[in-house]
Amino acid sequence: MTRLSPVGQRPALPAWRACAAPLLAALTLGAAAFQPACAADNWPAQPIRWVVPYPAGGGTDVVARTLGQAITPALGQQVVIDNRPGAATIVGADAVAHGKPDGYTLLTADTATLAANPSLYKKLPYNADKDFVHVGMVARFALILVATPNFPARTLKEAIDYVQKNPGKVNFASPGAGSPHHLAMELFMDQTKTRMTHVPYKGAAPAVQDLLAGQVELMFLDLASGQQNVAAGKVRALGVATPRRLTALPAVPTVAEAGVPGFEAYAWQGVVAPAGTPKPVVTRLNAELVKALKSADVQKRFEGIGVEPVSSTPEEFAQYAHAEAERWGKLIKAKGITVD
Repeated sequence: MTRLSPVGQRPALPAWRACAAPLLAALTLGAAAFQPACAADNWPAQPIRWVVPYPAGGGTDVVARTLGQAITPALGQQVVIDNRPGAATIVGADAVAHGKPDGYTLLTADTATLAANPSLYKKLPYNADKDFVHVGMVARFALILVATPNFPARTLKEAIDYVQKNPGKVNFASPGAGSPHHLAMELFMDQTKTRMTHVPYKGAAPAVQDLLAGQVELMFLDLASGQQNVAAGKVRALGVATPRRLTALPAVPTVAEAGVPGFEAYAWQGVVAPAGTPKPVVTRLNAELVKALKSADVQKRFEGIGVEPVSSTPEEFAQYAHAEAERWGKLIKAKGITVD
């Protein structure tokens, strides 16, 4: 016979069930805790999908494929690159943010994904702070300020003077609103107290094409796409947005030494996984990426496309991404930049 409980409460459990309930709960929790640990111990037991939020063939794609091939032997499983381009990395980020946190889904997350998009878009299908776990940084793309050969100014100081005397009349290109190249120019204008007209394109290729044709006059290019055009004389390099001069372009001064103290801007990227991915998996992935980034083969491949290999711990990458989000977020809000 079941004893009645006070109104609003469930009937009291029989004595034997009351005693067994805590034990059953403990066993259930223990099984739940055991499964992720067991899964992490056996990881990886199947191919790993690495989502790249850009088209195949570009610098980001090459970086991911190079690293994927480098870590495959150590993991004993194939790393499969899945290109999901579109909407300033949002398409790929959305796919991974809601993916299964089992260590079999990764994402190349860059300046746009983690630092710019949260301030550029009123609504995002992912939360940069909550939906991902940081695995580690992998690369930085140096940015170069270039001008068309027929641009009146031949040095950065001359360019600043010219733009100051012609506010709003000089056009600059970017691969898209809110891209690292666009934000670098917004930072440049902010620090030089100049004003130019932004001409956004759908990707770097058409922007560079119009730059070479003289349809736009200035642009921040990443070294990967700018180095050959500078060497061929198709564009004139005015300055590099790095703390030190680039080995690939030793004659080109930094923007800072050419008259804009403290100026620095990169297009950077790292690897993230869905939030909840087991920590042992994240730790192992980070270790393999760090090894790969230090290998001679990977460094040679990166150097060939003008990319700087950068490794970090998961915690260092998280701190860096958050600092960059704060830095660029302030600029985006101060300039009133929106894309939707």
